[in-house]
Amino acid sequence: MTRARLTVLLTATLLLLTPTPSHADDDPVVPPGTEATPSAPVRVDPNDPDLKLPDGATLAGAKVLDIKSVVEDESGDERREDTNSDVKFALQAEVLFGKDSARLGGQARSRIAGIAEEIRTQHATRIRVFGFTDDLGSAAHGDVLSKRRANAVHDVLSQELDDAGVTYEVRGYGEQYPIADNASEPGRKKNRRVEVSFPRSNN
Repeated sequence: MTRARLTVLLTATLLLLTPTPSHADDDPVVPPGTEATPSAPVRVDPNDPDLKLPDGATLAGAKVLDIKSVVEDESGDERREDTNSDVKFALQAEVLFGKDSARLGGQARSRIAGIAEEIRTQHATRIRVFGFTDDLGSAAHGDVLSKRRANAVHDVLSQELDDAGVTYEVRGYGEQYPIADNASEPGRKKNRRVEVSFPRSNN
């Protein structure tokens, strides 16, 4: 191998092994209409030939996706869900009531008062109070117990808010709509709950 050819090969090898510095774009360019935005995307022309829609196809209306945030306290006794449109609190029945009872316990009022404060913060005037049980016992008993528990929470909320402009929807769903597996006691505990939900403020 000649000296000239060896020099060329070494130079090419060194170029391949030398790291090329990389950097992020200082000003990344994104296509129009794909920027992050709290509102619906820009209007799209359905007749734009670049869309390449199949014959007869139409575009669905633009919408903002509903994003849910869930926070559960360490004990699992209270859960809060926030979406774009609603706030929902779920209180475990053991925190509010005795076993198989609709009589509110000692710490129940302070928990419900905290929810009432959030309702005032959100300026909500439509409130849903729904009771749920696990699937132990008869379905009829669960329906009655869950409604009585929802009524008990509603009574305290209405006293705390003391506002004639607030309307309530109070229901007992019994064992319907479980949020956990009824096959285990931890799951059944989550299902024994009262949920209070109301619209978020747009402010």
